[in-house]
Amino acid sequence: MTKSIGNKHEAQHRGKKERLEIRRTNIAREAVKMAEARAKYRNQAKGRPQMELSAQA
Repeated sequence: MTKSIGNKHEAQHRGKKERLEIRRTNIAREAVKMAEARAKYRNQAKGRPQMELSAQA
């Protein structure tokens, strides 16, 4: 939980540049997660568990 400043939430006191930077960071972090997931399942055949595929190789 974030600290409160008076009765307002802390995020309301952030500047426009800071909010934009946080948004960019979150989008970049999400893109990295998606890229890792795509790389992990890149060669996997649809409907087959991953163990079967690695056992054949």
